[in-house]
Amino acid sequence: MTNLLDLQLNELEELIVSLNEPKFRAKQVYDWLYKGKDIDEMKNIPSGLKEKLKEVSYVSLPEIERVQVSSLDGTRKYLYSYGDIAIESVFMKYKFGNSICVSTQAGCRMGCRFCASTINGLDRNLSPGEIMGEILQAMNDTGERISHIVLMGTGEPFDNYENVSKFLRLVNSKEGLNIGWRNITVSTCGLVPYIDRFGDDFREVNLAISLHEPNDEKRNALMPVNRSYSLSELIPACRRYTEKTGRRITFEYTLVKAVNDRDCDAQELASLLKGMLCHVNLIPLNAVKETGFSTVEKARALEFQKMLEKKGIPTTIRREMGDDIDAACGQLRLEKNH
Repeated sequence: MTNLLDLQLNELEELIVSLNEPKFRAKQVYDWLYKGKDIDEMKNIPSGLKEKLKEVSYVSLPEIERVQVSSLDGTRKYLYSYGDIAIESVFMKYKFGNSICVSTQAGCRMGCRFCASTINGLDRNLSPGEIMGEILQAMNDTGERISHIVLMGTGEPFDNYENVSKFLRLVNSKEGLNIGWRNITVSTCGLVPYIDRFGDDFREVNLAISLHEPNDEKRNALMPVNRSYSLSELIPACRRYTEKTGRRITFEYTLVKAVNDRDCDAQELASLLKGMLCHVNLIPLNAVKETGFSTVEKARALEFQKMLEKKGIPTTIRREMGDDIDAACGQLRLEKNH
């Protein structure tokens, strides 16, 4: 059985023609898919074609298990299920439009010690259509269009590279959601071979690197991926990316109290990134009790920012969205699994 949301328009055309139906029906079906509709809800599709489609395909939209809604800024945090697995997405409202943070895997095998998403390991990858389903259900639920996407939810996008690549092409397609490349950001913890590949495949999509430590010894302890791809490989790959694409890289740096927030950490981080087309996004840790780590005070985050900026590194502190609905990415899923 085929998930229709996994298909590009030309692939859907081939399926429709194989069912002995006229090719133009594919565009009609596609329009309904991107309105978040199931096969039976497609009003101008003949019942005969609907029955044929249901014999060979389905539309995989996740069930909404739980929604947390912020009374402060309208942020909505979704716990979704696809039958066998649970995932999370976060819908955020900004002046420039609505953004969504989506998951690319159920769970994660990267093992970052401060992250809730990885505690129970990896269940499985999400297909392109399952990632798309997160967006369509959020639009169904809110009745609002989404114009920006960040792939920073549960999972490591580059560990699911082929499915993520197809998702990006689907979501950018004029026949689909028609979201511009530059309104999409993909985050990776540092799978070096895919950084090079991504620079070739998606030159206009924004790239973010989860860095979190300024040297190999400390990063090895916090992020096991660094034992496979050390900073001596990661940073040159990032420089190659910026030179190839002319695009600025974002380095995400989660501030963990008494772990990576010292003055010497800021100095070392500035030296590591010196001369690169980049900026640093400081993220005060969303504390997760299972990890044992604590967040920093706002004043300390501001001091860390000033130290980096004095060294010529553009730095921002991530705006806290939905501060009253708590929880790190992966926390709702972790609660459900316990």
